[in-house]
Amino acid sequence: MAKIAAIQMSSTSAIGTNLLTAQFLMTRAVEAGANVIVLPEHFAFIGSNESDILLIKEQYGHGRIQDFIAAQASELGVWIVGGTIPIASGDESKVFSSSIVWDDKGQQVARYDKIHLLNADLGGLEHYQESEYIIPGNGSVVIKTPVGNLGLAASYDLRFPKQFRQLRDQGAELIAVPSAFPAIMGKLHWRPLLKARAIENQCYLIGANQQGMHDSHRQTFGQSMIIGPWGRVLGFHEMGIGYVVVDVDLERLHFLRAEFPID
Repeated sequence: MAKIAAIQMSSTSAIGTNLLTAQFLMTRAVEAGANVIVLPEHFAFIGSNESDILLIKEQYGHGRIQDFIAAQASELGVWIVGGTIPIASGDESKVFSSSIVWDDKGQQVARYDKIHLLNADLGGLEHYQESEYIIPGNGSVVIKTPVGNLGLAASYDLRFPKQFRQLRDQGAELIAVPSAFPAIMGKLHWRPLLKARAIENQCYLIGANQQGMHDSHRQTFGQSMIIGPWGRVLGFHEMGIGYVVVDVDLERLHFLRAEFPID
């Protein structure tokens, strides 16, 4: 039976350290049997300011971060959903926040640009204006992987059920949601939103989240988890860095869809 993993990190502005942490956690996940790994949003870098992502942007296809993940995918023999990476847009003042997928040969096979951007004042230092530096994407992506048809989303997308239904309509059986979910929202919304998107679409939801206090003095919620198509939490990592690996049972998923049709 195929397995999928969600990685939880507490990323900083030190790219090298973050990549080493990702390497360690991915290696452990592969040792636990993972065939596909989902990294969290901003896994390689969380700076002191939102504008810092402009300093590390890469051209699509190559760059320090992309080359690293390509090498890891090939060396570990695993598919990797590379969280989100700032990809050059042609506008020097803005980037795409791109979730890129590598196959087990280290080849890039898909790219999703985050559609819904967080613009919110949560009080104190928790002020987000992603649209100031990020250009939203405009297309959904579903690809075939060793664990099933995988849809791609990211973080704030969780609040938009139509996007997830579109992924289901395109054949998604699993949906990856790399996130850096703010702690103040995560306490009330993280698990309910993941469970709702899983239940209403009869899909596995893979929530790979950041956790802890970052260099920006913002705190992310953690509690990375994988939800089954019946809404059960199948795997869960609460605090600190870590990973969770679960079996993917597509026969069970298809049985549920046949018994409880939503079309």
